[in-house]
Amino acid sequence: MLQLSEIWIYPVKSLAGIRLEESRVTQRGLEYDRRWMLVDEEGVFISQRTHPKLALFQPKIEKDIFHISHADLSKGSVSFSLSQQNNNALSDVMVWEDCVAAVEVDAEISAWFSEILGFSVRLVYMPDESQRKVDPDFAISPTDITSFSDGFPFLIIGQSSLDDLNSRLAENLSIRRFRPNFVFSGGQAYEEESWKEFTIGTLLFYGVKPCGRCIMTTVNPEKGVFSGKDPLFTLSKYKKVGEKVIFGQNAIAKQDGNLKVSDVVTVVKHSDSK
Repeated sequence: MLQLSEIWIYPVKSLAGIRLEESRVTQRGLEYDRRWMLVDEEGVFISQRTHPKLALFQPKIEKDIFHISHADLSKGSVSFSLSQQNNNALSDVMVWEDCVAAVEVDAEISAWFSEILGFSVRLVYMPDESQRKVDPDFAISPTDITSFSDGFPFLIIGQSSLDDLNSRLAENLSIRRFRPNFVFSGGQAYEEESWKEFTIGTLLFYGVKPCGRCIMTTVNPEKGVFSGKDPLFTLSKYKKVGEKVIFGQNAIAKQDGNLKVSDVVTVVKHSDSK
């Protein structure tokens, strides 16, 4: 039996994640997942690919309050209300090739991030009216949207896949390196990459594209530094498709709804090949 074992969200793109016991599925991703993002003075997103120290910022959501702290407690923390109405004007920001309308959360919060990072950034939020389409080559419907994720609303990885990878490494890595939304137990290593349709609990998902991995997987999430060539180097020996190293499956949801850890995962349809 396949079973949902972990649920993760990453409210601010490229900051640390939050592990949950239950969550709500929405069209653009899990509730709160990557609805916020840090951008530079030109409005272009920043990530751990070039700023690995972003991993040291830890979000936390308590009821209506969003807290963000830093691993170095002397740097303090910031908080804001999730329900507060932001009257700031919309401005265009860039995430990859997509131009997206967003609002700055608060100038003082942006200044806090800027001081710690050593350069000017703004914390921006994607409001409901901002609709970022997924890649039409992989969309199930023309209306499929996502948040500030790299490309798709959901990422699922099997624990068996991580276990197999770790068996090939000198040192075990945690699932945090790969930033999934869903982790499941049971099944064969890497089988998720062949899933075309699957359910978690009562909710239907479409597997649309194996996830191409990048240098972010080499960032140590506890130290906020690059830690060598692995896991990319090892994965490249046996999990390379064309020029891409793959690990995990990107997905789109059929409908909104709730799910929780321990929900049964059922494969409805496989693609022809991994």
